[in-house]
Parts: sequence; C-alpha cells; structure tokens
Amino acid sequence: MFNRNRGLRRMAAIASISSLVAGCGILSSDTPDDEGPIVVGTTSAPSTLDPAASWDSSWELFRNIYQTLLSYPVGATTPQPDAAESCAFSDDSNQVFRCELREGLKFSDGSTLDAKAVKYSIDRIREINVNGGPAGLLGSLDRVQAPSEREVVFHLNKPDATFPFVLATPAMSIVAPGAYPADALRKDGGIVGSGPYGLSSYDEGKKAELVRNDRYKGFAKPRNQAVTVRYFQDSQTMVQALRGKEVDITYRGLAADDIIDLQSRTSSEEEIQLVEGTGTDISYLVFNPKDPWAGKKEVRQAIAQVIDRGAIAHKVYKDTVDPLYSMVPKGLTGHTTGFFDDYGEPSVAKAKEILTDAGITQKVPLTLWYTTDRYGSATAVEFKELERQLEASKLFDITLKSRPWKTYVTGYQKGEYPVFGRGWFPDFPDADNFIAPFVGKQNALGTPYEATEITNVLLPRSRRESDRGNVVREFEEAQQILVDDARLLPLWQGRQYVAASRDISGGERALDPSTIMMMWELSRKTSW
Repeated sequence: MFNRNRGLRRMAAIASISSLVAGCGILSSDTPDDEGPIVVGTTSAPSTLDPAASWDSSWELFRNIYQTLLSYPVGATTPQPDAAESCAFSDDSNQVFRCELREGLKFSDGSTLDAKAVKYSIDRIREINVNGGPAGLLGSLDRVQAPSEREVVFHLNKPDATFPFVLATPAMSIVAPGAYPADALRKDGGIVGSGPYGLSSYDEGKKAELVRNDRYKGFAKPRNQAVTVRYFQDSQTMVQALRGKEVDITYRGLAADDIIDLQSRTSSEEEIQLVEGTGTDISYLVFNPKDPWAGKKEVRQAIAQVIDRGAIAHKVYKDTVDPLYSMVPKGLTGHTTGFFDDYGEPSVAKAKEILTDAGITQKVPLTLWYTTDRYGSATAVEFKELERQLEASKLFDITLKSRPWKTYVTGYQKGEYPVFGRGWFPDFPDADNFIAPFVGKQNALGTPYEATEITNVLLPRSRRESDRGNVVREFEEAQQILVDDARLLPLWQGRQYVAASRDISGGERALDPSTIMMMWELSRKTSW
C-alpha cells in the first residue's frame, strides 16, 4: 500500500490558486492583449458544437462562445447573472424561477436574443433528448414561459434549490432560433452564440480560433482580443509546444511525468510557471448491468475489494491525484469514504470469498474499455495497472479495449461495454452533481441506473433546502446506496494544474468552480 498523504515536491515557481486569488498572484495583470491571439493548449477536444448534444467537456469551448442566463464571475461559487440582469425564485417552495434579461442582447450574427430565444434553447434540449445528453439535467423542469420580451419563467415540477446551478452550466447555452433546428442537432460545424467570443474558424480535433465578440453584454471583461485553442493528443506533445513557444498556456491533460518535470526545474531553467489548485474532477469505472458478468453485484463487489487506488495514484499519476473512496470528492459538503469504510484495504482473500459465496468459482472474464484521447495520455497506463491488479488476483481474466472519444461515447450509450472508464468534471460545485447525473432512467452515462431511493426520496428532499450545509445526511445515505450497489467505482480525485509562459497573466483567475477556463481572463504582461 502507498501513503495516501504523500506530498508533492514544491518549488518557487508553483503557487496555489487559492493563495494567488487572495492577493499575491504571480500571474496578475489588467493589461489588455494587443500582441496577437493567446494560444491555449488542451487534450480535451469538443465532441460537438451544439449545446443540446453535450454533457461533457465540450462545455470548455461553450463557456467562451455561448452565453447562459447565469454564470460564475471570478471568485464566485454561486451563479450570478450573465445574459440575465436578475434571477430569483419567486415562491417559497423553490418551484418558480424568474429571470429578467439584460437590455439589447444580440447574437453574434446580429439577431435578437430575447426571452423567446431562451425558451427555444431550453425546449429544444428536451425535444431532441440526446441519449446521455443534457436533457438529464432538466428533470425538475415542467415548462418554460416567455411572458414578455425580457422575462423568462421556469416552472418546476418539484422543489429544486439547485436549478440556478443547472442554468449556469454551458449545456443551457442560449442559441439563435434561426440558426438551430428545434428538433434536430445542428451538424454543419457552425456556431451562432452571444458569449464573449465568436468562433472564427474550427478544425475538428485540431484547433478553434476565437475572436472577441463586440456584441457581447454580460459580466465578463475580456482582457484579450483573440484566443486560439489547440487540441493535442497527448501531454508530451502539448508541453513541447509550450516550451517551444507555440502555446502560451495549458489547462487540461497534463500528464504526471510532465507535471513532475515542470516542478523539478528551477525558474532560471525555463520561463514556465506552474499553478496548482485543488480539483473536484474524478475518475471512476462504470459497470453495465446488462452484461452477464458485470451485471452480477458480487463481481462488482469483488473488483471493489481488489482495486488498489493508492497504487494507481502513486505508480501511474506520481501522486498528482488522490485516491477517492466516494463519488462525492473531498472538499464538498457531504463527502464520505464509503468504499474504504466498507471494503478497507485491498484483499484478494476477501474478494475470493465474495465470489465463492455467490457460487462463482471460475475466473471472471471481463472487458474493460477506455478512451484514448479525452482524459490525458496516462489513461492507457491507468488501465494497464487495473488489468495488472485484477489479473494478479487470479480471479479475473481481463481484456483491454479502447476507442477515440467520439466513437467511445456512442459505444457506451448503446450499452456495448461491460465495464468502462469515465471522468467527471462537475457541472456545479455541489454534492448533488456527483450523484444525480449518474442515476435514473436517463443519465449522463447512457446506462440506466434506477436507484429509486436516491431519485425519488433523497435528492428531492435535499433540493428543498437552499442552505446546502443542511443536506449532509441525504448525501451520506445516497452515497451508501452507491457503495452497496457498486455500479459506479470511484478511483481518484484530480488536482488542477495550469502551466503557462511567464508573460501570460490571469491563469489563477481563469478557472470557474467547474474548472472550466474563462479565457477572457488571460492577457499578456507588458513588463515585469
């Protein structure tokens, strides 16, 4: 076993995001950029350009080119108005939510953004109803009204104090009715939004070129005129581009080896700074209940008993992630350590006993699937380690398979995979968002999980409470149900790393509570 509290080496070029925000930022500057586009590198390319289809990290692009009624200004942990001038529940039961739009809103093509456009955008998400898509976020929504040009009213079918958080997700991006079909996805690769940037060009999987949208009206104050996002297949190539000054800043997909290497260099060796912060992204396994082996609870429990999270965190990720024993990560109200409490340390003997008691005496054949280009180049190494651990127990016969993200998503939505890996970057910083998206007939995984005690009792009860500190009991009970079922197996919780050239400022301000980069906060320094 490995030490769960193993510390990382620190150096002067590293600063925590929290301390930088507090006022001693090494990346601070308010100077607007006038030296060409800032180039951002990431390994997380969009799977779609249509918000109605996406419940994944396509949101990272959406946040910058579309607009939502509510969003997160720098430092905010609760949603604040963006396209809206004001929003609030208008009743005591948290079932009627009203928003008034800002005056004079326009889409990037010059068409009017009014209450009807908002209603159209939300209605089409539910009408198109993509499997595993964002319609799953709108389970509490009954109907939307647009009684006047600037007023939007959301009527909920049950109390839901988290609904403002849902409206702040990029899935609820407002689209131009004339440019997006009401009952089908837009597939021509074009975008008409109202966010801080317009999309001037897009080369799928390679590059997105963003230019400042002068029609934008919202809270954001862009500090640059243009941003180019480059999509990389692996961390090593991305870091090489950063060192070669082809990229100014990276924010998603840095591999452990590259992080350790950047940490080990002194400030005099290269002009790159590394910013580290606490993350709430998680990695986990999903078991398909229709598979003849993964559908057996005892098989899932035996796997949970064998997996050594500490070894994965240390050997694969060099302690740049932390072992996770609950679907709700550390740092959020309601976090537990349920899998450790129930299973303790990894034990082959206990796993064998679980299987034997269920009458399973043969090796269990299972195929584990992972994606090659979504969560960083260490994913393949992680699954090799999972294979090694399970094979070493002599209880399992493991086959590994992989696909690129776009076809990978289609596969798990069709139920093709017995066991598959997923990562989760939160829609909003609340324990609800680490439980609700994964349960119910329609969920973010495209794999129905009818946990009725969670969906019909615990979540509705928690959503009546505006003070989220008062719902710890509900989330603890929900997590225990997840532990008992073992349909979802949490593996690790990430940390956030941003590597940037030393002439780039704003990196410490640029990540919102969902760890999505607000690219308008980036700028170039004019002097030291």
